[in-house]
Amino acid sequence: MNINMYTKSNCPNCVAAKQLLTSKGLDYLEIDVELGSRWENLIKEFPDARQMPQIFIDDERVGGLAGLQAALKKIEADAALDKKAQNARDLGLEY
Repeated sequence: MNINMYTKSNCPNCVAAKQLLTSKGLDYLEIDVELGSRWENLIKEFPDARQMPQIFIDDERVGGLAGLQAALKKIEADAALDKKAQNARDLGLEY
């Protein structure tokens, strides 16, 4: 999984998102929007991106902290279903 997070200084949600990813053992690339023209470039591509952080998982924008939380829940649920399906197949059952 490839995670890119656009952040800025003095951003409580940025800190919380980084802590969440770290707690789950997930690596991410942090991109500081206060350097160079990164903010302008982000806004050009995603004009509705007004809050920080802006998080992308496998090049799909999930939004801010709440979007990250929802995306991680979905990923965890999908992984649990995949595990159940594999267990069923291992037992010779249809799932």
